[in-house]
Order: sequence, then structure tokens, then C-alpha cells
Amino acid sequence: MKALVYSAPEEFDILDIPVPQVGPKQVLIRVKACGVCRTDIHIHSGRFISEFPLTPGHEFAGTVEKCGNEVFEFKPGERITADNALPCGHCYFCRRNEPLYCENFYSLGCNGPGGFAEYVVVNSEKVFRIPENLSFEEAAFTEPTACVIHCMDALKIKPGSSVLIFGAGPAGVILSQMIRHCGASNLVVCAPTEKKLEMVRKLAGANTVQIGRSGARDAHQIIMSFAPKGFDYVIDATGSSEIVEQCFDFVRVGGCIAVFGVPNEDAVVKIKPYDIYRREIKFMGTFAQTHCFERAIGFLAKGIVRVAELITHEFPLERYGEALDVLKNDREAMKIIIKP
Repeated sequence: MKALVYSAPEEFDILDIPVPQVGPKQVLIRVKACGVCRTDIHIHSGRFISEFPLTPGHEFAGTVEKCGNEVFEFKPGERITADNALPCGHCYFCRRNEPLYCENFYSLGCNGPGGFAEYVVVNSEKVFRIPENLSFEEAAFTEPTACVIHCMDALKIKPGSSVLIFGAGPAGVILSQMIRHCGASNLVVCAPTEKKLEMVRKLAGANTVQIGRSGARDAHQIIMSFAPKGFDYVIDATGSSEIVEQCFDFVRVGGCIAVFGVPNEDAVVKIKPYDIYRREIKFMGTFAQTHCFERAIGFLAKGIVRVAELITHEFPLERYGEALDVLKNDREAMKIIIKP
């Protein structure tokens, strides 16, 4: 089969490798669509939890090609997607029912073979059917939608809340739709690119503020006009340390700041501990997801979260390098889909 294989950070080729063997409780998936995520840029550079050699691609959907001899719930030809997160089940945190903190966290496309290939093998308990009304391209959004659901679970946003989001990439737009649907009465999204903000207005009905790439301090007065006492929740969906610092300028007393975007591992944020202490600000992160795929498929299948409009580019596997360049350099690019 054809597969994208990294031998080391920033070094990859399209290779012809053997189709992976299917274990007794596994499913072989023929990949029809796999999304390129900004996390893939971190992986390209050898960051995040990447391990090499590696076939990346953690947002995939396709059809069942073959089932192991102990798999009876699926059959060849069925349309499916798969949860890429595979906690070990036996470490300290897994035994405390905290699988996201797994000490041996294994993630297809991050530190295990993923979906930028013609085929990928997945444990059967991580495979989910997708309905006919959901295209393979839309189903490839299940993983980022599941990550958004985990963020919502962690934040516990109350109905009627005011929410400020920095970032209008695919995850930011999905997050905006989810927050609007789950009860925020005042939603404001800030980003540098007007075309992306237009998408947020269309899909989430949010107020938007265009800001510079260095942050929002020049737009402070405009942003605060939507919540003069500050926002209940301020969420960074950019991964920018500068933006994370600026979140403190917009959160209300007793409010919550969440880091949702993926920062560089060596990024540093300067904060004032007294500010957190005196204003009782909650400062938290939300990393990836486990066990959120079923709910994510429900949001997508019912059209509550709309993603088809977010697809701006499609490439064959052989043009992965071009896809990566577009994601890095085209400010209007949203979701890029690879068709192995």
C-alpha cells in the first residue's frame, strides 16, 4: 500500500509498504479521507507526542476492509471512522479512570501509524459507524469535534454565559458552534483573517472582531464593549503564548481561561500570580479526548455542527508536502483533506 512515512522530523516520503496485519480484535480500514490538522505541523517538526518512524494522520474515515476473527460487530464495506486515542488501560491514571492522562498514551497518527495511508488498523472497540448522510470528508472531522466536546466537558459552560474565543481555524469554528448550541448568550470570536470570521458569523452566529496576528490589545475597547465586566470564559484556540497572556485582560473576576490550541512545547507565558489569586481566575488546559466519538458523530450527523463549508483544499497523498505548505502559509486555508 501507499503510505506517508516520516523517517525523522521534517523527513518524509511516499513509500510502498505492506498492508498492516489485522489482529483478532482489530479492523482494517480503507482510508477514504484524512484531515490535515495544525497538530500535524507540530508532528512534522518532531514536537507534540510524535515518535519516529511514523505515518501521521489522526483524523480519518473510510470503509471496513477486513475484520479480525474475533470481531463480529462490523463487516466489510461498512462506512466508519475511528477514535485514534488508545490509552493503555493499566497505568496509574487509567486504573483511576482518568485515561486521558495515560502514562503510555498511544495515538494513531501521533506516535502510532495513522491515516495518511491507504489502510490503517484500529482496535474494534475504537471503530464507529457513520450514517449515510455524512460524507467521508465530513466524518474526518469527528476527531476534532470530539476534542471540542472534551473541552466543553471540562469547562462546564453555564447557559447564558459570555464566551470569548481567540482563533477561527477549523477547531475554533467547531468550538464556536458547540458553545452557541450549548447555551452561551454572548459569544465573541477574534481572529486576524476576515474570511474565517465570516465563517464564524455564518455557522455560529457569533459577534466577531478582527485583530492583528500579534494579539488583541489594540482591539481591547471593542472586545470589552461586548462584556464590560469581562467574559465568563476566555478560550485560546490559537496555541499562541502571546494570546494566552492576553486572555487575562478579558476575563471577568471569578472567570475561567482555557488553553485549547496546541502551543509549542518550549513556549513560555508570563502571568501575575496575584492576579489569579485576587480575582480567583481559573486557568486550565484541555488536551485531546478519549471516549467522545459517539457524541461527536451525533453533532455532525444531525447538522448541529456543520463542517462541509470548512473544507478549502483536497489533495492526493502524493501531494502531502504541498498540503502542508498550504496549511502553513495560506491564511485563508481551513481544513485540508488528504485522499489516499
